[in-house]
Amino acid sequence: MTTGISMVRENTESMQPPRALWVSFPLGRPLGKPGDAAFQHHVIEAALNLLTEESGPVLVDYLEDAPDVVINDSPACPVSFAKPAEDTDTWEAILLNELQALTPWHDLGRRRRNGRTLVGVSEFSMTDNLLKLGQLLDTNTLPTAELKWFKAAIEDAKVFYIEALTAQPGDYDHNQIEQIFWHETRMGAAIRRFAELFLEHPELSAFARIIAPRNVSK
Repeated sequence: MTTGISMVRENTESMQPPRALWVSFPLGRPLGKPGDAAFQHHVIEAALNLLTEESGPVLVDYLEDAPDVVINDSPACPVSFAKPAEDTDTWEAILLNELQALTPWHDLGRRRRNGRTLVGVSEFSMTDNLLKLGQLLDTNTLPTAELKWFKAAIEDAKVFYIEALTAQPGDYDHNQIEQIFWHETRMGAAIRRFAELFLEHPELSAFARIIAPRNVSK
């Protein structure tokens, strides 16, 4: 018997896991506001309660919204992103250059968390993943034979960027972080481009919603 927490309802509906709790929380915060232990325990309890269901698939909405982060107390994002000239560079070079700029901030955030990180589901380094993702985009190729690796690489990239973007201590405005990731970073642009390619594929169009929510696709 398994249960989990979903942040993208469309993905969960298509995958039909045995039991899932859908939450309307921001990207990277499946349990809500960081540091709010009481609220997080309520979410975990709701997910575990789904184990009492005799059969699945079961998809239940968590009806309570996460507490808001007070924007006035939110530190500024520590990273500034310069827009590269897309007609003078490759996706491979752009992504690797951005990774180089973000790595010191990710290292700082990891030290602040006593070495903890959620990066690593793909079992490959960020450099290897971004190198391969860039090469795929440079040739307009979809990894149709490596979808498991691809999804894990994308998830690692999202987590790496969020951990880097929130390297400074304090609470962050989640809307600001999502806006920065999806619309100011080249990694966000790369994922949106992959989503466009998947939408054009006759058999894998649903995969677009797995890697990028509908509201950031444009």
